[in-house]
Amino acid sequence: MSSQTDVPTHLLLQWHITERCNLRCAHCYQDDYARNELSFTDLLQVLSQFKELLAIFQQRAGQSIPAHITVTGGEPFARQDFLELLAVFADHRSLFSFAILTNGTFIDAAMAQRLRQLAPRFVQVSIEGTAATHDRIRGQGNFAQTVEAIKQLRKQRLPTLISFTAHRDNYREFPEVARLGRQLGVNRVWADRMIPWGSGSQLQTLTSQETKTFLEIMAHTRAKRTWFNRGTEIALHRALQFLVGGHPYHCTAGDSLLTVQPNGDLYPCRRMPIRIGNLMTTSLVELYDNNEFLHQLRHPQQVSEGCQPCCYAHWCRGGLKCLSYAVTGNPFQADPGCWLSQPV
Repeated sequence: MSSQTDVPTHLLLQWHITERCNLRCAHCYQDDYARNELSFTDLLQVLSQFKELLAIFQQRAGQSIPAHITVTGGEPFARQDFLELLAVFADHRSLFSFAILTNGTFIDAAMAQRLRQLAPRFVQVSIEGTAATHDRIRGQGNFAQTVEAIKQLRKQRLPTLISFTAHRDNYREFPEVARLGRQLGVNRVWADRMIPWGSGSQLQTLTSQETKTFLEIMAHTRAKRTWFNRGTEIALHRALQFLVGGHPYHCTAGDSLLTVQPNGDLYPCRRMPIRIGNLMTTSLVELYDNNEFLHQLRHPQQVSEGCQPCCYAHWCRGGLKCLSYAVTGNPFQADPGCWLSQPV
């Protein structure tokens, strides 16, 4: 059973409300686009369980704990009741903030205005490189569609993020994405490495030397700030990125981060597809408190194999655990992209 010492400093739920999507991106970690999804009534039940877990954390800590829900899919706008769900979130903003991860194809001027009324903490879309590279990954014409969605979001002054998924075919194009983000005035451009699940299993992950090069490219891009683009943050807050700049980071999956799938399955993280249980049969509180794998993930002394001699071991704890799991089958193996633990 968990105790007060297990209470995280914040609580983040990444909630995949559907696997339906109008795109078929080459690097997507989904391998199915039509699994069962919860009814709206069941979504509200999941929300109640999230609120219950938050209340218990706050009781154990004896203080308020920040909480946030990031809602995504698939493509969340594919559900006709998505805006209704967002309205429920908006009614709970005193308890938690919320954000949207979307491919942007449903966002026109009218939708951007509606989102402004709902006031999410941010809306995130993806850009995968130059227009040609992006369209090769996400579909012909999608680059222009995504840029237009960003323009509509920024016109409404909605906080907007661009994410970039790095793999061997595009990682050197990150500066182009950052330049575009600065031109469009987005709030943040960030990146992480591709995880080879689903459709993405056909693409090549970065080697340790390529990972080092990629992160150095990110750091160099961030350093190129001028007075007219300083409003766009080039973030280095993901696994291993602290090795080229920023503060040490460790994976929070199973601790302050939890993921709910469209059918109610609980994962530590969407990119670590290890089923913990299902919220329609077992409560979120019970799974969080009693699941041994979640306990192992969040144990502060859990350092991945191959990382023990590293001076960053107890800060980093092994890097990108979902990548370790995808590549080696063991989430507690050293990050395959870490040049400090892997041969270059």
